[in-house]
Amino acid sequence: MVDENSESLDKTVQKAKLEQLDAAGAQVSGDVNLDLVMDLEVTLSMEVGRSQITIGELLKLNQGSVIELDRLTGDALDVMVNGKLVAHGEVVVVNEKFGIYLTDVVDTAERVKQIGS
Repeated sequence: MVDENSESLDKTVQKAKLEQLDAAGAQVSGDVNLDLVMDLEVTLSMEVGRSQITIGELLKLNQGSVIELDRLTGDALDVMVNGKLVAHGEVVVVNEKFGIYLTDVVDTAERVKQIGS
């Protein structure tokens, strides 16, 4: 059974055309208005590397165990927003806290596409 309200809603709601952003992410046409989402919070994380292990190996881990990752020493970290790659960077120390120095940032339009998907 189809609800009449959902049908009219489907007709009025249109997906933003993200490819119509300029290089700075500014709105090019009336179809995109990013001002509505600028204050939303997202989860920012840095990924040093990955490894796959069996459950048996996982259960054998204890203090002092070493897990080999898929990255080499000196490789850039992945900067992720809600699990989507947005940049690469290096670890730095700022006022006795860890930080990340961005060395490569994904194109603005591509970042918006990834965050939205």
